[in-house]
Amino acid sequence: MKPKVLVVEDELSILENVLYSLQTEGFDAVGCRTGAEAMGALLGGDDIRLAVLDIGLPDTTGFDLCREMRSRTRIPIIFLTARDAEIDRVLGLELGADDYVVKPFSPRELSARVRAVLRRCAAAAPDADAAPAQTGGGAAAPLEVDGDRMVIRYFGEPLPLSSTEFRLLRTLCAHPGRVYSRSQLMHAAWDEPDAAMERTVDAHIKSLRSKMRAVRAEPDALQTHRGLGYSLRETW
Repeated sequence: MKPKVLVVEDELSILENVLYSLQTEGFDAVGCRTGAEAMGALLGGDDIRLAVLDIGLPDTTGFDLCREMRSRTRIPIIFLTARDAEIDRVLGLELGADDYVVKPFSPRELSARVRAVLRRCAAAAPDADAAPAQTGGGAAAPLEVDGDRMVIRYFGEPLPLSSTEFRLLRTLCAHPGRVYSRSQLMHAAWDEPDAAMERTVDAHIKSLRSKMRAVRAEPDALQTHRGLGYSLRETW
C-alpha cells in the first residue's frame, strides 16, 4: 500500500505541482487548501502517514494547524513555506515539526525529504523495544519507552511527541546519566545529521522539556551540560 501524504497548501498551482511530484514518486498524495479541510481529512479515518503544511493559510496558520494536529496525532509533519528566517525554523521545530522546506524548492527534494522522514519513523519502532529507563539505584525511572507503539510515558502519561522527539528521548532513556553531544543526538535522530543545525537539537530539547513539565513540573528530567550536550537525569 502506498504511504498516504496530506499536503496543505492554499496556492493551487503549488499544490498541484507537489501532489503530482509525490504521486510520481510512489506516494498516495491528497491535497487540502485550508486548515479546516486538513483536520477533516486527518480525522476522517484515512490512514495518513505524514503531513506537509504551508504556514500561510486562509483560515489559520501552519503553526496553529501543527499545534492542533499534534494534540490529536503523532504523524510526522514537514513545513513548506516561503519564510526562511531562523526564528520561523526554530518555532516550527519547537512545535514538533520533523523537517522544514523553504520555497522555492525542488519537488524532487521534497519527495526525498518525505521519504527520509517516513523511513526514519519506520526505523524508530523495531529497535525501540527498550525496557523502562533505570535510575542509578536500579529502580524504574518515571519514563517508559513503548517501541511497538512509538510512545514514551512520563509518570504514566503518554507524551505527545513528534517522531524526532521520540528518537531523541528514547536515546537519552537508554543510558540515564550519560552525556550526549549535540552531534551524537543528531546522528541518533536524523537521517541526514550533517544537514541539520546544532541549534535544532536545542529546539527539540526545549520542546521536550515543555511537554514533560506539562505532566510534572519537577524534577527537571533533562540535564544541560554547558559546552558538552544533554543527558537524562540519573536519580529521581
